[in-house]
Amino acid sequence: MKLASSSVLCLAWLLIMMMATSALSQSDDNASVLDTNRRPLQRGLEYYIKPAITDSGGRFTLIDRNNSCPLYVGQVNTDSGEGIPVIFTPYAGEDNVVKVNRDFKVAFSAGTICVQSTEWKVGGRDRTNGRRLIVTGGTNGGRDYSNYFRIVETQSEGIYNIQWCPTEVCPTCRFDCGTIGGLRENRKILGALDGNVLPVVFERRA
Repeated sequence: MKLASSSVLCLAWLLIMMMATSALSQSDDNASVLDTNRRPLQRGLEYYIKPAITDSGGRFTLIDRNNSCPLYVGQVNTDSGEGIPVIFTPYAGEDNVVKVNRDFKVAFSAGTICVQSTEWKVGGRDRTNGRRLIVTGGTNGGRDYSNYFRIVETQSEGIYNIQWCPTEVCPTCRFDCGTIGGLRENRKILGALDGNVLPVVFERRA
């Protein structure tokens, strides 16, 4: 009888723990991404993305890599560089704020000489460095999920990483996920997956 009671208590404890873990996971997934003033990132507003640590380049901007289109996502070389703001569009139509671990599209709020969108997407693996660079331009539709990104928390409050892993858009897909870091090339800093990781913060444009 005591054994049966112990088994029931153990099962009940496990069930409670599973429910708590599930609730915590849902809570984490629903947390808003915060800007440098502790305000949630809003759909449609303009934000600068910049490194959370010094000596890692400046704000994100458009990079002309080869004197031709398309333009790439990268950083200005100095901490004081102007950069170009971006606009976030959450995948979930009901979300008016950007949430951690949730998919979104992001585009620079700027015009370019290239006849293309300034929306980010993951390019193919580069022949020279073996990394996947972040480029700009629209997709061809269909089952192309290269233009969906997500923001994940780091161990430091208010500091984040930007990932490509669009599992909210396609839960059944298997992606070779990656986190954006900087790649220095010919005095330019390009955004790239498959290497170092760049912690960032988000600064709302005044």
